[in-house]
Amino acid sequence: MRDIVHRRCCGLDVHKDQIAACVRWAEDNGEIEQETRVFGTTTEQLRSMGDWMRGHGVQLVAMESTGVYWRPVWNVLEGDFQLKLANSQHIRNIPGKKTDKKDGAWIAKLLQHDLVPASFVPDTRIQELRELTRARARLVQEKTAVANRIQDVLENANIKLASVASDILGRSGRAMLEAIMGGESDPVRLADLAKAQLRGKMQRLRLALEGRIREHHRFSLRQLMDHLEFLEGKIFIIEEELRRRSQPYEEAIQLWMTIPGVRWLIAVTLAAEIGVDMQQFPSAAQLASWAGVCPGNNESGGKRKSGKTRKGSVWLRRALCEAAWAASRTKNTYLSAQYRRIAAKRGQKRASLAVAHTILVIAYHLLKNKVRYHELGGDYFDRIRTAGLKRYYLRRLEQLGVSVTESPTALDS
Repeated sequence: MRDIVHRRCCGLDVHKDQIAACVRWAEDNGEIEQETRVFGTTTEQLRSMGDWMRGHGVQLVAMESTGVYWRPVWNVLEGDFQLKLANSQHIRNIPGKKTDKKDGAWIAKLLQHDLVPASFVPDTRIQELRELTRARARLVQEKTAVANRIQDVLENANIKLASVASDILGRSGRAMLEAIMGGESDPVRLADLAKAQLRGKMQRLRLALEGRIREHHRFSLRQLMDHLEFLEGKIFIIEEELRRRSQPYEEAIQLWMTIPGVRWLIAVTLAAEIGVDMQQFPSAAQLASWAGVCPGNNESGGKRKSGKTRKGSVWLRRALCEAAWAASRTKNTYLSAQYRRIAAKRGQKRASLAVAHTILVIAYHLLKNKVRYHELGGDYFDRIRTAGLKRYYLRRLEQLGVSVTESPTALDS
């Protein structure tokens, strides 16, 4: 190992109900001493652990990012000690020597030689914003599940509303569902509740709304609709809280919203998951690697093996892929052109992840340089390979038996 860098430090092996803490120090004669204790995880016990470490003159403390259990430890010790949070994969103990106390001693030993790479730790306000965005995402998932169960009840009653209406929970769909729950079963009257463009499908609606609705169907729909409205109310409350708490990061959010496909909620999720200080990431490539939206490197013996992406942040990847899907539907944009170009050869899923990677790289540079997004245009790839495209299309025309004479145009001059 390297020479000793930190003469006094402490390593923490954090678990749900206990923490193995090892204080390690170097004596003046060069001897290394250590003391290990096990503490509980209540606030009082964490304070006792802090007093014990201060008694040994410890200023630097390292711990693993174990689930959510490190957070209360960090909150109690923050301000009194210099803290380092490390990825457990980076400081894993030697196989065959794994106990809680030995893990704590191993972390302290690595820390003493400055071999603990710090993980990304957002400030408290960013952590609170992150918890809110993730809570909203969970509620949206639950709302989707409830909507699917409503569809199952309708299918069970042979109501084919989803075959005609694109959204059974839109204004028209909800009006029909309320009527069904109120006892209405006449398909003509139900179809007459359609609004806007759906009224142009009256004949199909009447056929789709003719089913066998029983009392238990109406009961199930009422329970599900009540649950759905409850979830929508909670989502609205969280979004209002997000608007209040995201005010300090409004500049970053507005910059990110200039990217095609990035709406307000996605921009807030970016702020919550990666923060707004891009100095903590040396490059956009390292940010993409940390987020898990770039191909992995796995090469041995000169052979390239599986390059699947690492796990990264599920929440960040989901938001980026949602933005990529929205960007792929925009008109005359670089991102939509990139999506179509990759999807034609590699498929939609890989194209979506590639565009998600591009969006994250763009977000990094926009915030780091404090500039707005500059659109390259949907014809960007054609412009950078004009000569190659000409050769390709001329060759294809000749293969089809068409004689072509090339003449210079204004674009060539």
